[in-house]
Amino acid sequence: MLMSATHENKRPLPHGNGEDSYFNKSKNSGDETFVNENKKIKLDESNSITSNEENSDDNKDSNEGYVQVENNGTTQVIKTSFRKDVLAPVMPSKSISIGRDPKTNKYLFPEITKDDTLNARIFLKYYGLRKFLDTYLPEQLNTLYLYYIIKLLGFEITDSALVAAIYKVVDVDSDLESYKNDPDKVLVYTYPEDPLEKKHAVRLIKDLQRAVNKILCTRIKLSNFSETQDFVDKLKVAKKILVLTGAGVSTSLGIPDFRSSEGFYSKIRHLGLDDPQDVFNYDIFVQDPSVFYNIAHMVLPPENIYSPLHSFIKMLQDKGKLLRNYTQNIDNLESYAGIKPEKLVQCHGSFATASCITCHWQLPGEKIFENIRSLELPLCPYCYPKRREYFPTDVYESDKETPDGASHNTQLSSLGAVPKSYGVLKPDITFFGEALPSKFHKTIREDVLKCDLLICIGTSLKVAPVSEIVNMLPAHVPQVLINKDPVKHAEFDISYLGLCDDVVAYITEKCGWDIPHDKWDTLKDTEFECIKKDRGVYTVDQEENH
Repeated sequence: MLMSATHENKRPLPHGNGEDSYFNKSKNSGDETFVNENKKIKLDESNSITSNEENSDDNKDSNEGYVQVENNGTTQVIKTSFRKDVLAPVMPSKSISIGRDPKTNKYLFPEITKDDTLNARIFLKYYGLRKFLDTYLPEQLNTLYLYYIIKLLGFEITDSALVAAIYKVVDVDSDLESYKNDPDKVLVYTYPEDPLEKKHAVRLIKDLQRAVNKILCTRIKLSNFSETQDFVDKLKVAKKILVLTGAGVSTSLGIPDFRSSEGFYSKIRHLGLDDPQDVFNYDIFVQDPSVFYNIAHMVLPPENIYSPLHSFIKMLQDKGKLLRNYTQNIDNLESYAGIKPEKLVQCHGSFATASCITCHWQLPGEKIFENIRSLELPLCPYCYPKRREYFPTDVYESDKETPDGASHNTQLSSLGAVPKSYGVLKPDITFFGEALPSKFHKTIREDVLKCDLLICIGTSLKVAPVSEIVNMLPAHVPQVLINKDPVKHAEFDISYLGLCDDVVAYITEKCGWDIPHDKWDTLKDTEFECIKKDRGVYTVDQEENH
């Protein structure tokens, strides 16, 4: 078994100094210099990757340079660093070397940093497995190198027996620095016999294969996009921002999300359904629409209100930066905020319209809101007469010639084969088992190729195919998450954890922009605390809450 490592291991590998890392510093200058095939790459003081050919007029693949940005009437010059070859990894200066102490016959591993792991993953994806192994592994090796490669790629072995066998032959108490400072201590790099059994080697080969396969099908974080300033700079120059939103963008309005501990699904567990999501199951709706309409009032959206987050998206639209807003929400609040129909894709439909499940007659969704609030089945006026023939024993309050409301019981149709949903109006929200709106499929193919920045907001990315958008984008496109909780199954370059409205207010203030919302005057005067938790991971909260 494999699991992703966080480099905060309970049994850490011994650490060496910088010279034992694969990316050795040049002693010729104060810069860090690495050789990447035929060109030198240097890390400047800001640790951004530059090249000796980046200023060449012939370098047509470069997007770096200086861009003038209008900001509240003033012009700012911003340096951009988004190269098309940004995914090119640093070439290791040497292959892995695992030393052995001939006195103790124990092995010492070089230090593995997060940057080492990131570069190794990028190298594997960029050059492929064969060149990766040829570059990182020496000609003479043993099975400990397989374990080390797995660790270098960011994974942990979970087989306790295998780990115990490895740590019997590894010195976990010493580091390479102690060997350099003590002339009596030496390390040799010859291996008279393999320290592990053949069964361990077979297991490590299988685990390495799993690790490689996982990396090859997973997005790798960008090495030059992890700071807030990177995000701010990109926002100012981006022209085709794709915004993917979920239920978290509406929670500040009192609309519950679906999957949190206090979300909608938690609130309906008392109904006794095998799966709370069954209330949105199309087959169940066809069989018995009352299952949905007994709870529909709980997800009925408010009208003519929207959050500062919705207005943030509207601001991007007004600045000509919004490519498209793909929303998983069914509340239609984006339209109230002023997002243009051509800029909006409601991936799971919305309450904006409703249709007859039988004849597909469509009407404005607001026409059935009163039925929903009253826990009544809304019925199609055109199918209503036939429905009365099929279900003559139903008790119809609409016997007064008003087919807008009906109380439905569970008796079967006199004909037996007619579904209980005959003539029932259904909000045009996408149930499980239904195809997504055709607009989604028409636009997403082109948008993923045009997009120059992805911002995912208020979503746990649990429902396909919308959740797959993050994997459809070209690898060089920066991806940012704004959400209350981390999304661990996706590789976002930057994650802001906090309330969505707070995060966008913080970022908007950094950009020097204004959100067109009634609450902006209050938000822009609020002091926010942005705390870096890890590389590219930040928490954002109002200072008064600390």
